Order: sequence, then structure tokens, then C-alpha cells
Amino acid sequence: MAATTPKLSYGQIASVTAGNALEFYDFVTYAFFATQIGRTLFPGDASQTLLLSLATFGVGFFARPLGGLIIGRFADRRGRKPAMILTFTMMGVAMTGLALTPSYAAIGMAAPVLAVLFRLIQGFALGGEVGPNIAFLLEAAPPNRGGFFISLNFASADFAVLVGGLVGFGLSSVLTGAQLDSWGWRVAFLLGAAIVPLGLRLRRTLVETLPAEAETSEKPIGTGRFIFIAAAGLFVIAGATISNYTLEYLTTYAQTTLQMAVPTAFGATVVLGSIGVVGDLTGGWLADRFGPKRVLVVPWLVLIALVIPVFHFLDQARTATALLGSTAALTFFHILGSTPAVLLFVQALPARIRAGATGVVYAVAIAVFGGTTQLFETLLIRWTGNAIAPGWYMMAAVTVALVGALLIPEPPREDRSGSHVAA
Repeated sequence: MAATTPKLSYGQIASVTAGNALEFYDFVTYAFFATQIGRTLFPGDASQTLLLSLATFGVGFFARPLGGLIIGRFADRRGRKPAMILTFTMMGVAMTGLALTPSYAAIGMAAPVLAVLFRLIQGFALGGEVGPNIAFLLEAAPPNRGGFFISLNFASADFAVLVGGLVGFGLSSVLTGAQLDSWGWRVAFLLGAAIVPLGLRLRRTLVETLPAEAETSEKPIGTGRFIFIAAAGLFVIAGATISNYTLEYLTTYAQTTLQMAVPTAFGATVVLGSIGVVGDLTGGWLADRFGPKRVLVVPWLVLIALVIPVFHFLDQARTATALLGSTAALTFFHILGSTPAVLLFVQALPARIRAGATGVVYAVAIAVFGGTTQLFETLLIRWTGNAIAPGWYMMAAVTVALVGALLIPEPPREDRSGSHVAA
């Protein structure tokens, strides 16, 4: 409850953050194997199957706002715990279902139809997972440790990116192209889904953090103020999402645009995940110590200045060293600002609307921008004939996110816990 912060075991914290981890494992696994999934489940030539695969990936994102609204409001009324159990179950079903979908050669158009169905289920579940998950961590955190607790959530996602990169690197190194098309990508999805039973068992042991209306001293937030904060939060999350997904797109970008070997491309994701974990935890710790707004400004300004020169260098060099170094530089500054920015937004929301508002804003940003980033950047390169076009898109996105973060009011230090958010 709001008055008493529950003490969580390491296993319980892991079970909460596992939802975000599974989301990003699923994301990077699909991104890594988009080419192989396309060739297996969709009709057409190589170019057509890749676009259909990426489009199907994007379809799932459009179910996220509905999941964020329905499950987020459920979490604000009935509790964070039952909402997180529901979403984690659905995520496991969706990942397993996609992995076991027969090929287009075996069942024809039923294959892409099933792929779309499972991506819709996955999108609905992930849209509903984020709000309750972040709300729970902020509310369960000790006073002035909310930034670090939320950073654990994002660090788990980057750790999942690291694991996904290692899995992809390992499979692509030991399997032939035909084996990757036939069953290699399926193994990667099933490995992720395997953690769902243990995660559900641990989530059932959680103590509820949603305060009863009679136990909270929060004042109702005005409609105008809520719309302002939600709009600014949308800028933040949309910009950070495009930036993040552009970095994760580098695996596909390295293969299709820079014509690099598959194992080399997966190496970029290992770097992305490794630096992301450290950057998330550092950003959360610094946000608790100095305030999120102070922490996020400098790294995002540096990132805005670096993006185009780094993409230009990568396009000119087209070597493994250039790819890994470029990924490391961009990831560090992106991540160092992202966790404080999300914390800033979530702290500005009262507890009784926190899960729903966070979930909907996050889901809308992900649906509109995250689900289309890879497809749009692929098309952008094709339309412009410019290999650094994704860099311009990323730079504009980070600029928008920085503006949104500067618009959100930062609560005083004593009001930064999940139970005493200034309204």
C-alpha cells in the first residue's frame, strides 16, 4: 500500500522486470530474424517478403493502445498484480504461437494470417504490461529510489537485447541459411517464451502497491494539466522510441544496406545491450541523486550533435569496428537520457491514474512510431537513395523528446516517491 513500501526479493523484482525484458527480447528477435521470418511465412521475392515481415511486425504495435487503455485502467482499479499476471500469460501464448506457426509453403495464406493474429495478441499484451509494470516499480521503491527501480526495468530490457543478440549471433554462426529459415528463428522465440512459467509463479507472490482511494493523500489532477503532461510525455516517449528502435534497426541495416555479414551485424546488438544495461542503471541512479531533468539534458544534446556524423562515418567505413564503435557511442548517450526522461513523466502522474496514463501514452508512442520505425527507415533509404537517412530521422526524434522533457515539471525531491506525487 501507499503507506508501507513492500520489501521485494530479487526474484520478485526479476519477475516484474521480466515483462519488459521479454518485450524487448521479442522485439529484437523479430528484428534480427525479419528476413528469415519473411521468407518462411510470406509469399513473394526477397524484397517483398522482408517488407511484409516488417509490416506484420508493425501491425502488432497498433494493438498496443487498446491494451494500454483496457489493462492499464484495470490496473488502476483492481491492482497492478492481476494486470501483470494477465499480460505475461498473453505474451507467452503469442511468442509460442508465432514460433510454432507452419510455413507458407506448408499451409499457404494461413501462415501470414496466423502471424498477424499472434502479433496482435502480443501487441495487446505488451501495451497493457508497461503501465502496471512501471507504476509497480515506482510505488514499491524506497523513498528517492524510484529512478533506480525504474532503471532496473529498462536495464532488463537492454539485458534482453544483449541475450537476444548473443542468441542471434550464436544461431547465425552455427546454422546454415536454410536452417535459419526453416527452424533457427523459431528456436530463438521459444527460448524467450520459456521464462514465462517461472515469471508467472513469482508474480503471484507480489504484494499489491496500488493505494486504496481512502489511503492516498493525492489531489485529483486537473484535466488541462493532465493533457499537458500527457502530451509532453508523448513527445518524450515517441522520440526515445524512435531513437531506440533505430539503434536496434542497425542489425537489419548492417545486413541489407551496408551489406555486412550476419554475425557482424548481430555483434552490434551485443554492444547495444551491454552498454544499455550500464547506461540505464547509471541514468536511474543519477536521476535519484540530482533530479531527472538535470541528468537527461546533456547526453541528449550530445546525441543530437553526434547522430549524423556517426551515420556518415559508418556508411563510409562499413567495417565491423566502425559498426560496433558507432553503436556504442550512440547507445551510451541515448540511454543515459532515456531512463531519467521516463521517470520524469511517470513521477508527474498521480498513482490512481498512473498505470493507465503511462500505458496509453507509451502504447500510442510505440504504435505510431515504434512499430513503423524499421519499415519507414527501410523505405526512407529506398526513396532518398541516402544510406544515412535513418540518422536524420533519429536526430529529429531526439530533439522532439528533449523538448517534451523540458516541458514536464519536476517534483521536489521529497515528492519523488511513487506514493507522494505532486498533483
